[in-house]
Amino acid sequence: MKNLEEQTLDSEQLVDGKLLKVYRDRVTLPDGTTSHREWINHPGAAAVVALLDDDRILMVRQYRYPARDIFLEIPAGTLDGDEAPEKAVIRELKEETGYAAQRWTHLGALYNCIGYSNERIHIFLAQDLTPGEQQLDSGEFIEVEKVPFEEAVAQARRGDLQDMKTVAGLLWAEGHLSNK
Repeated sequence: MKNLEEQTLDSEQLVDGKLLKVYRDRVTLPDGTTSHREWINHPGAAAVVALLDDDRILMVRQYRYPARDIFLEIPAGTLDGDEAPEKAVIRELKEETGYAAQRWTHLGALYNCIGYSNERIHIFLAQDLTPGEQQLDSGEFIEVEKVPFEEAVAQARRGDLQDMKTVAGLLWAEGHLSNK
């Protein structure tokens, strides 16, 4: 196999945002020439397929500014600093839906947009849920919906859901649950 790795020669930070850091790196390519790479440093995230006892899941509907649209998604959120994904997903489920879970399964992790970001999202399955009150962050506006799990999976398969973490999470949860 050929060496496909690129080596960083130097890096310039272009944006130092509250959440995101944007860089332009100069790199050596496998053939020895140089090029530039612009990329986003992201702290990572955790998402959850929260399965109720009646085989419905908790989903959230919210406006996503970059896409300028409203999306139906599984609950998720950004890791705080060096917070473990297992801790973040418990916090995010409670904040966004009010629910807590007794049983957690890590389904996997994926990179959101490998062409320009290092964001890695850990996806979990939560079961044995108990309701509570939402604890939304300031400036966060979310509607919680209870959707039959099989219908959500069908929406993912049809392409009706356009959020990557939601589609992957639903398909991974379906695979996990069908193996039990």
